[in-house]
Amino acid sequence: MTSSPRAPSGFAFDQAQFQQIVEDTLKIATGLGASDAGAEVSEGVGLSVSVRKGELENVERNRDKSLGVSVYLGQRRGNASTSDFSAEAIRRTVQAAYDIARFTAEDPAAGLPDADDLAGPAEAARDIDLFHPWAIDAAAAAELARRCEDAAMSVDRRITNSEGAGVSAQQAHFWAGNSRGFRGGYASSRHYLSVSPIAGKGKDMQRDGWYTSMRDAADLASPEAVGRYAAERALARLKSRRVATGEVPVLFESTVAAGLLGAYVQATSGGALYRKASFLLDCLGQPVLASHIDIDEDPHIRKGKGSAPFDDEGVRTRARRVVDGGVVQGYFLSSYSARKLGLKTTGHAGGSQNLVMTSRRTKRGDDLDAMLKKLHRGLFVTELMGQGVNYVTGDYSRGAAGFWVEDGRIAFPVHEVTIAGNLKTMFRQIAAIGADAYTQGSKTIGSVLVPGLKLAGA
Repeated sequence: MTSSPRAPSGFAFDQAQFQQIVEDTLKIATGLGASDAGAEVSEGVGLSVSVRKGELENVERNRDKSLGVSVYLGQRRGNASTSDFSAEAIRRTVQAAYDIARFTAEDPAAGLPDADDLAGPAEAARDIDLFHPWAIDAAAAAELARRCEDAAMSVDRRITNSEGAGVSAQQAHFWAGNSRGFRGGYASSRHYLSVSPIAGKGKDMQRDGWYTSMRDAADLASPEAVGRYAAERALARLKSRRVATGEVPVLFESTVAAGLLGAYVQATSGGALYRKASFLLDCLGQPVLASHIDIDEDPHIRKGKGSAPFDDEGVRTRARRVVDGGVVQGYFLSSYSARKLGLKTTGHAGGSQNLVMTSRRTKRGDDLDAMLKKLHRGLFVTELMGQGVNYVTGDYSRGAAGFWVEDGRIAFPVHEVTIAGNLKTMFRQIAAIGADAYTQGSKTIGSVLVPGLKLAGA
């Protein structure tokens, strides 16, 4: 995509102003008698434009700002926030947080991170290239969306309609600090382009879509490429049918396989673990995935969608191997959840950071065609519907659409089926991961082959 000239920041506040707001906030808190305090001030700016059938449908500009304050009185905690940055509003907000803390019950796990876990000045200032403002106005964004939709509509006369195309340019910055010495903040951006064409008519209508999302607009796929691929996906779903109920192997397309990785993160995150709401309790050091599976995490990838020099509490982030040969090497913990579990924070207040799930069996030539051959006969899933995952038991049941595969080749499209199993068993039985890696948000994974799932069809 051709990039526009680099925009000015577009922010109403600069970092120096944010730094002063944080210092003023912490000073007020300690002056009131807080034993500890933390503050974060942020601002976000963006433009979102959508078109449908060539006509401008929506133009939305967003601008928001916030100051959040946490005040501790020993192990009692109070939180308050405001969007008013005047001196009086800041004072009232800190007072509100202080008053809440006074009447809150003590929590043995409450408190700021230990000072040794906090990112130091050099670590907090690490440049990982996250800020790329996009100098685009509503007219130019609408034109990009039209080009994307036009490309989809021109692929085939069977593309009869569209749910529209959209462009979004978003940027934000923040500064945070606490009474234990942490100071840090940075600016970031996230831009995307998407389209959802509709193929066919009447009962045989099928919808699909595609998108491109990057921190730097110069890295986005071209609107024509996005539109054409979205149309091809919609066309491939025409004349879908149901298949017979049975137990079959299932190949998850890389775009939906990220959900399996997300389920693993959820099950090994501190909140689920200390509440005992996970099917992977006490799994540290235990095999939970197939023995050929590794999961690696690197929070410092330049332009990475999950990159961060420190987590939401100011704790330093580190690259690590999360799963080694199927064996769990670490959880995803904030300071609070770590204390509840009697462990150390892993720097994951705010979630995981650039996870990559791979198989030691994967070869360079294991593209989608090779993975379909490994599937041989079964269901190739390209879309999942519903929220049928029970994280306490691991039971998994999702509506699905995709393609039936015979002799390693796509035979026909499939819809209105349900696949079911148990994640604990599914993780241990993963047979293969493709080299067709796809990054969705902060998770990267290829297509995933799981044998023996129950399929409810006709």
